[in-house]
Amino acid sequence: MDYIISIILVLMSAMFSGLTLGFFSLNVDDLKRKVELKDKEATKVYSVRKNGNLLLCTLLVGNVAVNTTLAIFLGSIASGVIAGLVATGLIVVFGEIIPQAAFSRYALQLGSKLVWIVKFFRFILFPICWPIAKILDKVLGEEMPTVYSKKELMHIITEHEGMKDSAVDADEERIVKGALSFSQKKVEDIMTPRTQVIMLKFDSKLDKITLNKIRESGHSRIPVYGETQDDILGIFYVKDAVGRNWEKIEVINKTRKNAIFVDEKKLLDDLLNSFCKTRQHLYVVLNEFNEFVGIVTVEDVIEEIIGEEIIDEYDKYEDLQARAKKKNIRKI
Repeated sequence: MDYIISIILVLMSAMFSGLTLGFFSLNVDDLKRKVELKDKEATKVYSVRKNGNLLLCTLLVGNVAVNTTLAIFLGSIASGVIAGLVATGLIVVFGEIIPQAAFSRYALQLGSKLVWIVKFFRFILFPICWPIAKILDKVLGEEMPTVYSKKELMHIITEHEGMKDSAVDADEERIVKGALSFSQKKVEDIMTPRTQVIMLKFDSKLDKITLNKIRESGHSRIPVYGETQDDILGIFYVKDAVGRNWEKIEVINKTRKNAIFVDEKKLLDDLLNSFCKTRQHLYVVLNEFNEFVGIVTVEDVIEEIIGEEIIDEYDKYEDLQARAKKKNIRKI
């Protein structure tokens, strides 16, 4: 009978030890998210894990009680040094190492199946554990939430993309990382430089030469300037010239006076919000001296988010910023 009780006590010790490690390896916030996503196993575990200090007291008090009782029973079977060595070996190997190794790998699965036992012992040990848990709640407060930095989140996404069981693919990884990093960049990082912008002077005639220039550019919106290129008057919409004979009409007559100016230091998340509010697709970029330095479009922001250039049939170059830099280097 003593042997049977000892085996039962070793199993109970293994259970308490494994559950302690397993439950507290599960983050409360992660479990809560899984509960909101209707995960059945997480729902069961969260029901006891959300009261962390009470759960900890229950498992530790239970584990200490079982190990103490086990030592007493082994002492009745053997005596002296032998009893101590046997008790230590059983507790360490079968009561600690093996169960903790198993629960560390399958914490959610095993924990969800043994929740009913935890609730039973929580009820039995409640008079002892509840006061201790309340004191811990007052002294230590609630568990600190896990807050990841953007770099950590991007690293997590990269790790998930590389795992065979993950549903995250390379395209999703690229887009998520772009969405997390684009708000740290500025307009000057993505704008089309002034040297690469197709522009029209306000007194230009919409003759064949001008229309061919517009057609070859492939752009649907073209900035119009006054006496100098720093004097932006508005935006010429190519669709306004479709199907009509404007050869004798100056560009200024068909220019929409709705050019919106933006500072080159503006952050991209603010820029995107501005695009959404104004319903404009193109902004004129100015530097700190109010000089025209380039243009920026919704497409530029989207390209930054998805981490890839959007090339249509009219684009001659993939990256106009890179082309402008090359031209500058050649000039130098």
